[in-house]
Amino acid sequence: MNQLDLGGRKAVVTGGARGIGYAIADRLTRSGARVAIWDRDSATAESAAKTLEGAIAIAVDVTDAEAVERAAASSEAQLGAIDILVTSAAITGPNATVAEYPVDAWREVIEIDLNGVFLCCRAVVPRMQKRNYGRIVNIASIAGKDGNPNAAAYSAAKAGVISLTKSLGKELATTGIRVNCVTPAAVRTEMFKQMTESHIAYMLSKIPMGRFGQVEEIAALVAWLATEECSFSTGAVFDVSGGRAVY
Repeated sequence: MNQLDLGGRKAVVTGGARGIGYAIADRLTRSGARVAIWDRDSATAESAAKTLEGAIAIAVDVTDAEAVERAAASSEAQLGAIDILVTSAAITGPNATVAEYPVDAWREVIEIDLNGVFLCCRAVVPRMQKRNYGRIVNIASIAGKDGNPNAAAYSAAKAGVISLTKSLGKELATTGIRVNCVTPAAVRTEMFKQMTESHIAYMLSKIPMGRFGQVEEIAALVAWLATEECSFSTGAVFDVSGGRAVY
């Protein structure tokens, strides 16, 4: 594992109790940061935090603006000023055509995967602005670029995350805050339980490397984007797609 310098930094990782979020929290911790795991599953978040040196767990629903504000205040009270925000909390939603997609499911995916990212950025950015320093890394998806069939809500939400990242990056470009996003191809995590086998097979067929990504591979890139060395990239999209990305 390459060594990155995040010594003394304080990070928030949403959805950090499992999957890609947990791998990111682990990598940030190994690089010297202290991490606040934000997750709506409080028990799993507490268990995850116990495995990471100096980590804390905060139960929060990222779709609740007031709850997100409280979580940001609590993180600062327990760890200190937030230097890094990684928004990883997401769900895939059901696999269905647009014509058959359940309206409630559509709204839930958009609320968590897009609105949740907005609310977390909205709560943390003013805190970073006070110190003129910060690193924000939003976890989008290659689906946000390509649009996966039978996954319109997830694809639309992740496309929104990409555009939100670009907008916020431009807004903060003349400050000490950098805002970027990562667009992984499919990574086998517990989220696969939300998908049909046919959809999983479709995603694999689109990856030239012929395999799914590993959570550690995503975490390695995110960790670098969270460092002070990432100084001239903002509003950018970084692919981790096994060759799937074409633009």
